[in-house]
Amino acid sequence: MKLRDVPILTEAVLALGVGAFCLAFVPFRHVARHGVQSGGRPARTRDDIMPVRRAVRRAARNVPWRALCFEQGLAAHVMLRRRGISSVLHYGVARDGPGDALKAHVWVTSGEQMVVGGEVAGQFTELARFSGTA
Repeated sequence: MKLRDVPILTEAVLALGVGAFCLAFVPFRHVARHGVQSGGRPARTRDDIMPVRRAVRRAARNVPWRALCFEQGLAAHVMLRRRGISSVLHYGVARDGPGDALKAHVWVTSGEQMVVGGEVAGQFTELARFSGTA
């Protein structure tokens, strides 16, 4: 790790922690209304989102609590908003097969750029999208 990466990684760890806390203790309608507000402009290039993407993914692999797609999505969304970049949090579901339980997934986009969760997003049917107009 380079010294210049410490601030954004610290921000990502904090954002993941706040996201995990909110998902555990705050009703989702409040998280969706207040935590997913957006502003700014959409990402124009991949370079606009890459520092946030890298930091969130790296921090998620190393924190001692659950930091799956939903926590990562909230963290990326907040971090992008702090940088004046708008984003959309997508929520989808899928089944592995007939009779199987539903599984959920969250991914974040900004403009045409996939920020986090995009690797498997195509396997899910989008149920809701939160773009900050809530």
